Amino acid sequence: MAEIRNFTMNFGPQHPAAHGVLRLVLEMDGEVIQKADPHVGLLHRGTEKLAESKPYNQSIGYMDRLDYVSMMCNEHAYVLAIEKLLGITPPIRAQYIRVMFDEITRILNHLMWLGAHGLDIGAMTVFLYAFREREDLMDCYEAVSGTRMHATYYRPGGVYRDLPASMPQYQQSQWRGKKDAQRLNDRRSGTLLDFIENFTGRFPACIDEYETLLTDNRIWKQRTVNIGVVSPERALQLGFTGPMLRGSGVEWDLRKKQPYEVYEQMDFDIPVGVSGDCYDRYLVRMAELRQSTRIIEQCVRWLKVNPGPVMIDDRKVRPPSREEMKGDMESLIHHFKLMTEGYCVPAGETYAAVEAPKGELGVYLVSDGANKPYRLKVRAPGFAHLSALDEMVRGHMLADVVAVIGTQDIVFGEIDR
Repeated sequence: MAEIRNFTMNFGPQHPAAHGVLRLVLEMDGEVIQKADPHVGLLHRGTEKLAESKPYNQSIGYMDRLDYVSMMCNEHAYVLAIEKLLGITPPIRAQYIRVMFDEITRILNHLMWLGAHGLDIGAMTVFLYAFREREDLMDCYEAVSGTRMHATYYRPGGVYRDLPASMPQYQQSQWRGKKDAQRLNDRRSGTLLDFIENFTGRFPACIDEYETLLTDNRIWKQRTVNIGVVSPERALQLGFTGPMLRGSGVEWDLRKKQPYEVYEQMDFDIPVGVSGDCYDRYLVRMAELRQSTRIIEQCVRWLKVNPGPVMIDDRKVRPPSREEMKGDMESLIHHFKLMTEGYCVPAGETYAAVEAPKGELGVYLVSDGANKPYRLKVRAPGFAHLSALDEMVRGHMLADVVAVIGTQDIVFGEIDR
C-alpha cells in the first residue's frame, strides 16, 4: 500500500462557504482535520485608523461597513460612546426608534445567517424563504434613511429624522402588472409603523416555515448535532458572546445584564442552549427571531401613541433643518461648519457596548478634546469566535468546517478592521 501522509490544504479565500475573504490553512489526516490556521489579513480596510483622521460625525458611515449585515447596531455602539463623552441623552422617542431598529437589524442578520448557513450545508429552499422576509425589512431601512444597507441613521443625540408617514409604492411596469403592484401596495397603504406592525403579525408564521424545513430534518441534524461542541466554561474563556455563548448555556445578554436605551422597559426572554453544538446555536438564533419580533411589537405600540422630538435640541450637535438651511444664511454657515469640522468632544475615554446580533460589539473611544478621536478601538464579536475555529474543528471532517464557519456567523468586515 502507498504511504498515507498528512497534507496541507487551503480553504478559501475564494471558497463560496468561506463567507468573505477567510483563508484557512488546514492540516489534514485523510479527511480528518488535525489543525486549522485562520489567516485574517486579507481585507484590512483600516477602519479604526481612518476614524482617527475624521471628525466624529463623519465616521458613522464607516461603522455600517464593519459588520455589513448588522448595520445600525454597529452605528449604535459608536454613537453611544460619543454620547457618553458629550454627556448627552437622546429623547425618549429616539431611544424607542433605536431599539426597534436594533431588533429589525437582528432579524435581518439572523435571516442572512439562516439562509447562508442552510445553503452551505446543502439546504436550498430556506435561503429563498429567508430573503423573502429580508426584503420587507430592507424597505424599512430605505424608508427611514434613503438607503437599503449603510444607513447612517443613528446620530449623536438621537436619529437622523422621524419615522415617515407613508411608505413608497410599487408602480406598474413591464415586469409588474397592475394587479401585482396593487397586491404589493396593500401593506404599504399606511405609515412605516403600520407596515412594521403588519410584518410582526405575519413573521412568526414564516419562522414556523423555516423550522418545518430544518428543525426536525434528519439531514440537518446529522450535519449540526455534536459538531463544534464548546462547553460553557470554555466559551467564557474564549471570549464568546451573543448566540455563540448562549448556545453553550450561558445566559448572558447585554440587553438584560447592562441595559441601554429603553431595553429595561421591554418584555423578552433570553434563549439559551444546552449542548453547545451547532444545532443548539441554530435553535438559539431561531428563538431570538421570535423574541426580537416581540420587542418590535412593543416599540411599535409605544411609538404610535407617543409623538415627540427624535433629536436633542443642542445646536452644537444637531444640524439645522433643511428648511432653515435653505432660507437663513447663519443656518447655512452653521450646517457647513458642523458637517465639515464637526464638534469638539471633551477629553476622556469611554467604552460603549451593544448586544449586536453576533455578540458584544463595543467601541473604546479616547478623546483629547479635539474634533476627531485620538484613538478608536472596535471590539468585534466575530474576532474572538474566529480565533476559536481551530479548537472547534479539530478531529472533525472537512465538511464540518463549513458547518462550524456557518454557526460562527462570521462577517469579515468587523474581524479584519
